[in-house]
Amino acid sequence: MSKLAVILIRGTVNTHPDVRKTLELLRLKKKHACVVIEDNEVSKGMLQKVQDYVTFGPITEETFVELISKRGELVGKAKVDGKNVDAKAVAKEFFTTGLKLRDFEEKYSLKPFFRLHPPKGGFERGGIKQPTSKGGVLGKRDEAKITALIQKML
Repeated sequence: MSKLAVILIRGTVNTHPDVRKTLELLRLKKKHACVVIEDNEVSKGMLQKVQDYVTFGPITEETFVELISKRGELVGKAKVDGKNVDAKAVAKEFFTTGLKLRDFEEKYSLKPFFRLHPPKGGFERGGIKQPTSKGGVLGKRDEAKITALIQKML
């Protein structure tokens, strides 16, 4: 089963209520927040609705392990370290079984989103208001480009 990393690039002020509700359902409330979701028809429809505000692409298990270990948070604002959560075991279970990210709260006390930094060196030259097809940031990316962006934001 393939997973998608979704990063909110633009803020939600003056957005359409449908877009705002979809971002809320994806648990993307603040800029530079990242979630990892299943790659299915429902999520593709949601991403099509919010494609002017997010960037997304397939994520590897290694990148997900880095996300958990560097930017993961436990419920109660405590940071993840090697003692309280084993990032490799969590990522392996997440990618091999049908465990959803929202189930992490109950099972591991992990928040189902990651707060990232703005990217070191900035976004691509096209800016945050243009799609990737025009040299910007928004919309669908391939695996190498989304991994590079996540690395810049960790």
